[in-house]
Amino acid sequence: MILFPAIDLKEGVCVRLVRGEMASATVFNNNPAAQARDFAALGFEWLHVVDLDGAFAGISVNSEMVRAIRRAIGLKIQLGGGIRDREAIDAWLELGIERVVLGTAALRNPSLVKMAAKDHPGRIVVGIDGRDGKVAVEGWAETSEIGVVDLAHRFADAGVAAIVTTDISRDGAKTGIDAEAIAALAKEIGIPVVASGGVASLADIAALKAREADGIAGAIIGRALYDGSIDPKAALSLAGETPC
Repeated sequence: MILFPAIDLKEGVCVRLVRGEMASATVFNNNPAAQARDFAALGFEWLHVVDLDGAFAGISVNSEMVRAIRRAIGLKIQLGGGIRDREAIDAWLELGIERVVLGTAALRNPSLVKMAAKDHPGRIVVGIDGRDGKVAVEGWAETSEIGVVDLAHRFADAGVAAIVTTDISRDGAKTGIDAEAIAALAKEIGIPVVASGGVASLADIAALKAREADGIAGAIIGRALYDGSIDPKAALSLAGETPC
């Protein structure tokens, strides 16, 4: 199971939000590239980067910071936030970003996602963020009428690398994760699932690891790494990372 330390970018710095509220942003590092190097030094193999401003704007806003991160580390990078057309997808992949996460585009333009997944095998991820079981888009500012499971099913045969599923009510709140629900989603759709939102302890990682056979392929960890609630070395050992 892969552990993805998270770097969320807002106005060029590394922040964490609580339940997706931009006003709740806490700055953890003014130098995202340095933060990325710290994660690399700890032994992580992947990095999850989100352009928060881009998610609201619909276009990449913190692109220079993303490029700086790419130059700073050799880790594989999974990038989301404001990537909503083919030009942007291709540009980031050509730059050396290993995987792009498409969230709003998955709901608004599923044909774009499917075509990109066909043309870039293993490099397209669908991000599905849920609020009360419904899909939230546009940087979580809007909640649709489409259910999380329903949207995931639309990509069951599309060849996407994974589904990143975020429980907005838990994100940044360190309330713990619902491993049973995440495992149930993974089993139903038959696509590797990366859990996001609420990972707060080694017990959460253990619970997800225990359901790896059901299709849980990874977990994104944010605030709990930044504030020291989770020891990185212990987490990596517990996850026993294998490529997803």
